[in-house]
Amino acid sequence: MISRVRKKLVFITFAYWFLLLYIIAALLFWFIELNKHVKNTAVEQIALLDKTSSTYQQKLHKIEDTLSRKKTQFIGEGITFFAVIMVGAVFVYRATKKQIKLSTQQQNFMMAITHELKTPIAITKLNLETLQKRKLAEEKQHKLISNTLHEANRLNSLCNNILLTAQLEGGVYDSTKQEINFSELIEDCIEDFATRFPQRKTEADIQQQIHINGEPLLLQILVNNLIENALKYSPKDSFIKIKLIQQNYYITLSVADKGFGISNTERKKVFQKFYRSGNEITRTTKGTGLGLYLCSKIMESHNGNISMTNNTPQGSIFVATFKV
Repeated sequence: MISRVRKKLVFITFAYWFLLLYIIAALLFWFIELNKHVKNTAVEQIALLDKTSSTYQQKLHKIEDTLSRKKTQFIGEGITFFAVIMVGAVFVYRATKKQIKLSTQQQNFMMAITHELKTPIAITKLNLETLQKRKLAEEKQHKLISNTLHEANRLNSLCNNILLTAQLEGGVYDSTKQEINFSELIEDCIEDFATRFPQRKTEADIQQQIHINGEPLLLQILVNNLIENALKYSPKDSFIKIKLIQQNYYITLSVADKGFGISNTERKKVFQKFYRSGNEITRTTKGTGLGLYLCSKIMESHNGNISMTNNTPQGSIFVATFKV
């Protein structure tokens, strides 16, 4: 698939540069021919002048002045046409490159989403078949049911991310903002992750009784995505820190991890749709590239902003800031 996309990009790039060079060559040819034509016309007019006439010098200066003005006109028009061509060429090239890049990301997303959907479905099916065909001890039954619920929650979260992304982008999401206790919402999310991932370590510093006017479901997805992203890209023996504070007119939620961090060149891209840090082929971490993009859209809908900085000495810190 990737080779086909690269071949297409090489072909389009070759055709683009060929047409661009052809247009520039045609523009130069047009300038040279017009200049030559005007110059020959001026030479012919000068040849027809009567050198013995008292108005000879006056007519000669008039012809030379006309020739000079024509040259200036041709140069001005040529520069204008060249500038317009180059602006259009840059626009077309960037739009084409962006479209091919988006197409590649969409194809990668389809492969990732297929895997992400099939895995929980397969695990759930296997667990249910095991419960149906075998008589297991109560402890093992509880473990299988717990595992099945975990996969169901994972599948539900994935579907919510896809659906909400489409609704927010299309402007059709019916937002019902209300006054909510943001502190309690975050604590509930942390407790849910502690239940789902009891082996992972989290450190919470939540200022109590922080209220915010927002959409409960969207804010819950925002918090869940940030925590899940931190857990996903951090070593299993490390811990993540979730902090919520209110200072003056700003509410700040930060999620810090001890992962591998994100390079400066990729820092501005992590909130783009379908973008995932690292190589698209060798990447092994599960994901679709929608989590952080959805976080940015949710912050936009709440008139806030989200950013990312490096954690010291290692890892990343994602900061969501709301204006009260």
